[in-house]
Amino acid sequence: MSEPVLALENVTAGYGRMTILNGTTFSVPRGGITTVIGPNGAGKSTVFKTIFGMLPARAGRIGFEGRDITNLPPRDLLAAGICYIPQGRNIFPQLSVRHNIELGAVTAARRLDDLPRRIERAFERFPALREKASVQASTLSGGQQKQLEIARGLLLDPKLILIDEPSIGLSPKLVQETFAALQELRAAGVTILLIEQNARSALEISDHALVLELGQARIFGPAKEILHDPRVAELFLGGLAHD
Repeated sequence: MSEPVLALENVTAGYGRMTILNGTTFSVPRGGITTVIGPNGAGKSTVFKTIFGMLPARAGRIGFEGRDITNLPPRDLLAAGICYIPQGRNIFPQLSVRHNIELGAVTAARRLDDLPRRIERAFERFPALREKASVQASTLSGGQQKQLEIARGLLLDPKLILIDEPSIGLSPKLVQETFAALQELRAAGVTILLIEQNARSALEISDHALVLELGQARIFGPAKEILHDPRVAELFLGGLAHD
């Protein structure tokens, strides 16, 4: 297994009096795709928000490349090389597609001299966005807006991407393009931590998988093994692994 790029040690977090993460401990190998699966309420999105400093960790430690990043603000995490793409639509609807993508570099105060090259690379990964580069972002379909969020995040040249439910609202063709883009990023050395409603499809392109239940990491291992584990299939994949 590759050297971990991210490690959580006994992390506790929640909302108000409700504790969601109960001593969560796991590590993410460098340079691969790791998919997080589990039932609703298991803490999947809460883990991402806690890693990215949007929800304070009440206890425990989060390390990135050997550095303690526990409770650092999101801007510092962006500068460190961590990009978070949450659920839902998070775009600037009145701006053009191209301007939305450009803001990916400006937000992180990245140098702008190679901006055209990085925008071109984003359009190469998402051809549907190139066709609509000059149109207002609000006119895109829901699936194309999600692709726009991912493309904007790529301008940060992240080392680690946290991406929550990227296929929601996407047509089968756009899902295929999005998953292909994630595989290209992996080939380029980017580490991806993924939550995906289409768990089976996500596991098929993943290197590793993590099963969360009641705020704790229950199983971690090779994605193909977890995909075909009868216990996991019955609980979280609707029995599909028996096909």
